[in-house]
Amino acid sequence: MPVLGESPGERAGDRSGTALAGRPWPVRGGLSRPGGEAPMGAPGGRTAGVEARAAGFGGPAALPGRRPAQGASLGGLFTACANADCGSGWLHLWRGRSAPVFEGGWSCSGACTAAMVARAVRREMDGRGTEVTGHRHRVPLGLVMLEQGWITPDQLRQALDAQKAAGEGRLGVWLTRQLGVPEQLVTRALSLQWSCPVLSLDYHDAEGLAALIPRLFVDAFGALPLRVAAGRILYLGFEDRLDPALALGVERMTGLHVETGLVRGSLFRPAHQRMLNASFPRAELLEVRSEPVLARVLAKTIERVKPIESRLVRVHDCLWLRMWLRPQTGPAPEPRAVEDVVCSLDAN
Repeated sequence: MPVLGESPGERAGDRSGTALAGRPWPVRGGLSRPGGEAPMGAPGGRTAGVEARAAGFGGPAALPGRRPAQGASLGGLFTACANADCGSGWLHLWRGRSAPVFEGGWSCSGACTAAMVARAVRREMDGRGTEVTGHRHRVPLGLVMLEQGWITPDQLRQALDAQKAAGEGRLGVWLTRQLGVPEQLVTRALSLQWSCPVLSLDYHDAEGLAALIPRLFVDAFGALPLRVAAGRILYLGFEDRLDPALALGVERMTGLHVETGLVRGSLFRPAHQRMLNASFPRAELLEVRSEPVLARVLAKTIERVKPIESRLVRVHDCLWLRMWLRPQTGPAPEPRAVEDVVCSLDAN
């Protein structure tokens, strides 16, 4: 993948900039990820959001409004530049541009866009190192099942011995394949371990949900958007463990209330593959060497695309920029109405 660095011109303060480097992220392919059902309306699954907020992340209120701008109204002809440090004093009435809009604010020039984006990048990157990993003090799966009476001590010992001898595989897989423990019991035990519901695949529409999350995240983090209920609640499923950081990032980006839960493995895997085969929005994957370069690249992208709304959130070590090209009329945008940029910092 391309690695972007500072050119001599940029170090000297040349604002002409270099062309955006990167490649479109393909619709198929991507990063490989590590390795009793309740109805969609069942409460629960807030472990992800609660843990992430406890780690110091902001919620949907951290950005202007809970939703991306549905048409990105600039609030009238007399809207001023949203850059707090703008010294031009120009109003929208006297400017020959109505876009771009970044996080609900119109910018009067490329320099102001760059300043706004740089502040947003600093905001998101400041939270690194405080992220919840999702492995804090959870009762081991075998002990959960033993306590519930779903397996015997001998079965647990056999499964652990087989897992140790093979050197791979999750305990639940060994219990199911080798000892015949019903998969439903393993999934129920995982839901107890994570304090979340078991979700069904009722009304799952892969194509209709594909524009909510970049394909890269669906693939790399093992996420499965399941359904949007009442136009405001997104149910996000996982196979064997939740991802609090991803859930919160999606909530902040979409403005939807995200409920997380587990899906039985034999149902999750084919549904996840159908999801990966759906038509996702156009996306670019970029790798840069420093935060200042990252901010400049994102600002140039926004200036080039001129979105009617755009916003930035962090998901693990990636920054996700989404740009709305047309008004959004429902809880999920159309794939062609948005463009995504996923950036990561090159630690080397």
